[in-house]
Amino acid sequence: MAEADRTRPRIRCAWAAKGGELDIAYHDAEWGVPVHDDTRLFEFLTLEGAQAGLSWTTILRKRENYRAAFDGFDATRIARYSDAKVAALLADPGIVRNRLKVASTISNAQAFLDVQAAFGSFDAYLWRFVDGRPVANRWRSITDVPASTPVSDALSKDLAKRGFRFVGTTIMYAFMQAVGMVNDHTTDCFRWAEVPRA
Repeated sequence: MAEADRTRPRIRCAWAAKGGELDIAYHDAEWGVPVHDDTRLFEFLTLEGAQAGLSWTTILRKRENYRAAFDGFDATRIARYSDAKVAALLADPGIVRNRLKVASTISNAQAFLDVQAAFGSFDAYLWRFVDGRPVANRWRSITDVPASTPVSDALSKDLAKRGFRFVGTTIMYAFMQAVGMVNDHTTDCFRWAEVPRA
């Protein structure tokens, strides 16, 4: 590799380039990488719902607190949370203390378990929406990236039918980007060619 190539700064998606260290680390290591682990999928589902109306940076800053407060995103445990646990969560400054979002995490855990029972795993259910493979987009600019798609519409509608909340189509498209169902890195970003295609 030429010396000039080694010293040239990496080009990143514009949203990450404008962010801080947390945003950059998340972009470089996680965003757009296909996720097939049910616990991590439930984590992203929860965090994307919590982010509604807030910045993703805010959620990244609270992510470790979320993991601690919500038992490592163990859906089986969350589905059985008591009123006392809910009260403790609503008093926890480490998470977004929104009553509806906390309640939805619990009801979503219950719906999540139902999906696992019906399909064998949430992963098996989810990835059917993209025929089991990431959609590799070729956006040249962040302004080209849509806020939702017909696939996120269908996923949102199906999840809502199954009892999930905070799963609107825009939230679901952000979720799809996060868990690698779509590769929405712009084509000039160094990660566009690096993220797995399967």
